[in-house]
Amino acid sequence: MANVLVVRGANRGDCCHKIVAQYGAYFNILRERTISPSGLQKLFKKEEVEVEFILYPMMGQGLNIPAKQPHLKKQPADAAETEDDDPNLVDFEEKKKQILVAAGKDPNKVMRQKKEHENREAGQQLILDKLNEIMEKQEQINSKNAPRQDHPSLLRITKMLRQNEFSENYINGLLDRARKELPLETLDDFNSVQKNFLFWIGESIKIHNMPPRDDHFDAPAGRILALVGPTGVGKTTTIAKLAVVYGIGSADRPPLSVRVYTIDTFKIGGSVQLEKYCEIMEVVPFAVINDYQELRKEIDMYREETDLILIDTFGSSPNDPVQLGEMKALLKACDSKAETHLVLSAITKTNDIEHILRQFEPFNYQSVLLTKMDETRTVGNIISALAEKGKPVSFITNGQQIHKYIKKANIVGFLINLEGFNVDRDEMEKRFPAKEADQFY
Repeated sequence: MANVLVVRGANRGDCCHKIVAQYGAYFNILRERTISPSGLQKLFKKEEVEVEFILYPMMGQGLNIPAKQPHLKKQPADAAETEDDDPNLVDFEEKKKQILVAAGKDPNKVMRQKKEHENREAGQQLILDKLNEIMEKQEQINSKNAPRQDHPSLLRITKMLRQNEFSENYINGLLDRARKELPLETLDDFNSVQKNFLFWIGESIKIHNMPPRDDHFDAPAGRILALVGPTGVGKTTTIAKLAVVYGIGSADRPPLSVRVYTIDTFKIGGSVQLEKYCEIMEVVPFAVINDYQELRKEIDMYREETDLILIDTFGSSPNDPVQLGEMKALLKACDSKAETHLVLSAITKTNDIEHILRQFEPFNYQSVLLTKMDETRTVGNIISALAEKGKPVSFITNGQQIHKYIKKANIVGFLINLEGFNVDRDEMEKRFPAKEADQFY
């Protein structure tokens, strides 16, 4: 049975010309079809015509087609002879040249053009292969990053979390937990979904536990609490509020012996303002500290007879490592048992919160004290940043009046400030009891 050969060209006539040029005029076309390029090949190739044909026996008898012919669908079984040793191939090439000369064409030019065309096609194919490889890799990446088709309840809760400015990492953590733990019947009930998310958010909020009076203030040495933080976050006002709460006490809370020191000699009027507050309270001594030796001397002299020493520091830019280093060196006079609280304004931008938390890490602050809570509508950014750093919250302030608007932080206080969430306060307080949240010792 004759071998079926294949050739491609721009059209049927082009195919016939190629057959005649390569095999001679004795052939029979079996089938013809149009080949349309796909994918990126459209950039380089046009439609082609593919022709399947056989040679007439009188021409094909005993003719060995070389194995490396580019348009063969089937190769001859006998590949032992080389091109140079095959007399049929020599005759075949000679016949092609004769046909080309008879057609008024230069055989060498035709063969050279054919070679250039083959090289051009090979180069285009290399480019196509590379582009296809890049596209396949990109499709794999896109498929991995493609948004998950979540349950409608999860899509809705995601929108609410973003409205509260929770970070994407924090949101993704909650969603992963929901996908693992919540069955379909729970997902179908949005109130249940919302309640579970509130529980998980509450679990991520850490509250700084103040040491009990019997375990701490009866000790030979009193407690030292230093506030650090950027300029303008309200450290001085907060020190005054703490002095009032601890130094004056209340009907159910006896006063403590309190001393106030400031090392904020940079802010004009800052020390004067704090000194005036202490004078009004009468029972709270006040002093301005200028250097390490002076602070060390004051602590050694008064700590054993004082329940609580409050230290106000100068505002430091988180971008000024020299200033931060100077303040850290000065606070070493407090010894390692002193508590350091980082004061952070609730209206600080999300990126700045993360930057401030990171830059003040050298102070080894035990907790964060949040100010100006009354000036923000969203707390998701604060919850996210503190949760990702594993930092607890100690106090919350939400106003300028010295004698009030400061309280110990509690989880429910954060949850009820979430925009758009339906918070059952009683249920949340049972889940997250305040544990003497209103007590300051």
